[in-house]
Amino acid sequence: MASSAEAPLISHRDDEPDDETHSELGDSNDASTEWPAGRPGLFIWLLTLSAGISGLLFGYDTGVISATLVSIGTSLSGRPLNSLDKSVITSSTSLFALIASPISSILADSFGRKPVMLLSDLLFIFGALVQASSYSVTGMVLGRSIVGAAVGAASFVTPLYITELAPPAYRGMLVTMNVLAITLGQVVAYVIGWIFAEHGDPTIGWRWMVGLGGLPAALQCALLLFMPETPRWLVKAGKSMDARRIIEKTLGSDSASHHIIDRVVKGIEMELREEQGVASLVNNGGKSGKGWLKGWNELLGVPKNRRALIIACLLQGLQQFCGFNSLMYFSATIFTMLGFSIPTLTSLTVAATNFAFTVFALLLIDRIGRRRILLYSIPFMVVGLFLSAFGFSFIKLPAGVNGGAPISAAVDSRSLLSSQNAAVAILISIMIYVASYALGLGNVPWMQSELFPLNVRSLGSGLATATNWLANFIIGLTFLPLMDLLTPSVTFGLYGLICVVGWVAIWKIYPETAGLSLEEATCLLENGWGVE
Repeated sequence: MASSAEAPLISHRDDEPDDETHSELGDSNDASTEWPAGRPGLFIWLLTLSAGISGLLFGYDTGVISATLVSIGTSLSGRPLNSLDKSVITSSTSLFALIASPISSILADSFGRKPVMLLSDLLFIFGALVQASSYSVTGMVLGRSIVGAAVGAASFVTPLYITELAPPAYRGMLVTMNVLAITLGQVVAYVIGWIFAEHGDPTIGWRWMVGLGGLPAALQCALLLFMPETPRWLVKAGKSMDARRIIEKTLGSDSASHHIIDRVVKGIEMELREEQGVASLVNNGGKSGKGWLKGWNELLGVPKNRRALIIACLLQGLQQFCGFNSLMYFSATIFTMLGFSIPTLTSLTVAATNFAFTVFALLLIDRIGRRRILLYSIPFMVVGLFLSAFGFSFIKLPAGVNGGAPISAAVDSRSLLSSQNAAVAILISIMIYVASYALGLGNVPWMQSELFPLNVRSLGSGLATATNWLANFIIGLTFLPLMDLLTPSVTFGLYGLICVVGWVAIWKIYPETAGLSLEEATCLLENGWGVE
């Protein structure tokens, strides 16, 4: 099946543009509608790094809750947190991210990608302040909900912003830069959590942890003053001259660059005309539906758009239902339960593994391709999950595992040694799982925007991101109860089976998009799934 894994670099258009349009785009049959091949310039790198602050915030706020849950003590409502408290505090972030994602997609289409990034930064700052000043579970849930809305907007718009600016040959690498920022944020969160847990005042240390999340958001607010809108949105908004100026900054102002800029802008305009023609047919000449409802009709009514949505939602759902974020949210709780003396430091090893292998993904994603890196990495995730499930079968846990009691409280001296060995084996298995996740499933779903045509790119990406957060919400709410109800072995085994089903679906319907322009990538799904 190697040829299937490498597919499909197939012909991307069934119909050639007419002679007039063809002459506008140049005589070369393989002329790209993107800027030329070559390493991204300084301007693109600076924009990617600036936009990546959103990823840093995303990662920090997902990682910091793990250390916070084991550090709060009785600071909220004057009592220790129970299982329901932890689940609601955690899942409220996912719930509001789920709500915010589709709403932010509509805002991004109407007002641009940049204003949505600004809105998410303001929500990050406000949410951090509310969390830091909370003295009840309700207040903490409110703060996490505000941060959730910020994360939902940022997780959707940042990959979209980078995708629409990036050269095709390096689009995967630049989008993965945002994922790298997410993993870096998680590492920073665990380091800060460990410092405050071990050396700070336990009554206020967790407040500093959640409050510090507002600082990167304030920095990005300042940087946004100097960041441009994406050329594709500007063309869609009828501001082609502004789009030309942005592209010129990436290519230079010589005569050869002007010719390429013309091709890029005309290529985007041609795609818009084609999509608007299809949309007119779907909407009965524009008579059915009003406003953003036309976008829904076009997304669900056009077969290639519907296929793109199915693939994007499949990848985003699998990214969460594989159980990874349960480790991010509850790793310190899990390692406390396994008897590790410094659980936040043990969690840091997992986050560091995630970061290190995301660096490898950054270097490999455009060389190996999105499809193949998933098909190669997911089997190792399955191995890691099944080994973890096997390791948990050797450990006796106290009733109510999420209460945080270590294994030594539930085992006698004769079985303590074997339990400790099993705990180490589980840690190693989890690191195998995390490394494999970071190489593939941790970053490929965020390249969702390249599957959608410009007319529905924002809406489709927003719905796919909402799928991610719906699955995240379910995982965050059910992980600890499943550990109690089904045992950890069954829970991790269930996640492994989900990965197996996901691998089969990816093999069947996910085409390769590496190296293609956005306009070419969207044509892969014109007459089927694009997999040969």
